[in-house]
Amino acid sequence: MSDLNESLLNINIKKIIGAMNFYKHNQTARDYFGYGTHTASIAAGAVIPGVFYYGLPTGTAMSGSPNSRIAIYKVCDSLGCSEAAMLLAMDAAIHNGVNIMSLSIGEGYTDIWTDPVAIGGFYAVENGIMVVCSAGNYGPTSSSVVNFTPWLTTVGASNIDQPFIANVVLGNNRVIKV
Repeated sequence: MSDLNESLLNINIKKIIGAMNFYKHNQTARDYFGYGTHTASIAAGAVIPGVFYYGLPTGTAMSGSPNSRIAIYKVCDSLGCSEAAMLLAMDAAIHNGVNIMSLSIGEGYTDIWTDPVAIGGFYAVENGIMVVCSAGNYGPTSSSVVNFTPWLTTVGASNIDQPFIANVVLGNNRVIKV
């Protein structure tokens, strides 16, 4: 094993501080399909120098918060996702003292009164926790998002090479152009 691979392995071992399974059909929090591992690496993956892609110049890959540690709460598997598991996991995360919840999940609910992510997210925000959700791969209609609740921070990606300019207005009416 190379020195780089060994140091990356040691970094990643220390990243996960806990894992719990809330999905009824499994007995483990292990990620057999890679989706949870992929989304966790986006949130808190290590800094990886010398990354290249098919001959493009090398660079450094980095997650959103490479110095963070993560707790994993499994609520889905190949059979789907459980609404009860979502709410139980979000409640456990709040009581475990997380700072941020990152959920790459959405079932296409069209109102906040029945959406478990919106309900659990409201409770989390009420407790001072930032909740970040994926926009989703589908929405109520074409070209829309799944997680649209105002108290959730919704993040999406696109392959359109076009900047989107917006203003952020803070509570003191200070405007930041993004």
